[in-house]
Amino acid sequence: MANPGLKKAVLSRNETLAQSIAVIAPTAGPLLTIPLVFATAGSGTWLSFVFSTVLVVLVALNVNQFARISASPGSLYSYISAHMHPVIGMVAAWALLIAYIGTATAIAAGLTNYTNVVLKSLFGVEVFPMLIAAVAVAFAVYCAYRDVTMSARLMLGLEVLSVALISAVAVGVLARHGFRPDMEQLTLKGVTADKLRQGLVLAIFCFVGFESATSLGAEAKEPLRNIPRAVKWSGILAGLFFICCAYMEVLGFRGEAETLDKSLAPMNVLARHAGMPAVIGLLINMGALVSFFSCFLACITASARVLYLMGQKGALHSLLGRAHSANQTPHRAVAVSGLAAFLPLGALILTGTSPFDVYGLLGTLATFGFLTAYMLVCVAAPIFLRAEGRLGFGDVLIAAVALVAMGVVLVGSVYPVPAAPYSHLPYIYLGLLAAGLGWSVVLNGKGEGVSEKLGGELDVVAE
Repeated sequence: MANPGLKKAVLSRNETLAQSIAVIAPTAGPLLTIPLVFATAGSGTWLSFVFSTVLVVLVALNVNQFARISASPGSLYSYISAHMHPVIGMVAAWALLIAYIGTATAIAAGLTNYTNVVLKSLFGVEVFPMLIAAVAVAFAVYCAYRDVTMSARLMLGLEVLSVALISAVAVGVLARHGFRPDMEQLTLKGVTADKLRQGLVLAIFCFVGFESATSLGAEAKEPLRNIPRAVKWSGILAGLFFICCAYMEVLGFRGEAETLDKSLAPMNVLARHAGMPAVIGLLINMGALVSFFSCFLACITASARVLYLMGQKGALHSLLGRAHSANQTPHRAVAVSGLAAFLPLGALILTGTSPFDVYGLLGTLATFGFLTAYMLVCVAAPIFLRAEGRLGFGDVLIAAVALVAMGVVLVGSVYPVPAAPYSHLPYIYLGLLAAGLGWSVVLNGKGEGVSEKLGGELDVVAE
């Protein structure tokens, strides 16, 4: 039977945007990352997010040099393969797989934790995390397998609900303070350049995955318009949300006995501070729960598209490059992605690792993959523009600034050397990357050769 391929032009502009927004997981920023940024940047937390938003937009401009003329399910993998050596393209593909699947595992850990928080609040019971993870993974895989349109709509709805809850708390906190400017934050009281740099390194982590709409090139309507918009606006909208939340959280915790960076449930404290009923805390936890599920689903969707194209190009087994005959989704790649995300989570839980530790470990590992892909696309963009005869000074400047910024973030992630087990993560990442790359090279060696199968031009689409 002929491969039916993926569905064509079924995702609207908003549904395409939902893919990138969901991987960013806006709820995770205020709950988990902003308190960590505050621990280093203090009153400059909001400015760290301003700088990180600008840097993400610079990377988005490089990504969109390709997204405006190419629509492919391979995400950044396709862009880098077409204008750099095919082996570099495979490095990007495996980096993205590690990034998306690692993020999915981390998010699944957060999901199990918040599920038990909600269950304990409502019914006074907790469920074994492995069972929660298994049910969540199975449902997400079903959604991604069944219909990409249904998945995108579900992700969009869940994220809107979650962001709305946090926004309501933000407005409540600002109203409690009379909407007056917080001069300690605006004048950066006690903030140094080094503290701001450390805060920037952490703030960038909030945005990883903003480019994942590029994995929907085969399924988005008007992909050469809607995908670049999604890549750019997901970073801008998420950045504005994080900046506002950072300002609000630092303001709301002033005078509290427990500081923002020590709070295990910051939004619950802020809801109480804003004079909101206790039920808001429960709703925020539920919002976190649905946001984590939305992010997991988006990661599975993105990683499956990368696996699908790798299967078609010969970087992995050809069975992964086939779509379901009726649903026209990469069903085998979806199943593999879900299993790959579940296995490390299950193994770590069985060894007694807490869900929060799993979140931190796998999230950090995933970040190395995203930074690798972002840096490679910043190198590939000027090469592409030069080949097209369109390279200008501004393009070189944008690529150079973005590349240096990502390099600073990468170095800041590993130096000073963190405590174990985080100190082992760079080596684990490099080992996974080398193993995947070696596997793909061996598979290609049995066929037409790396350059013939993985090289070539971008899939240009006329609209």
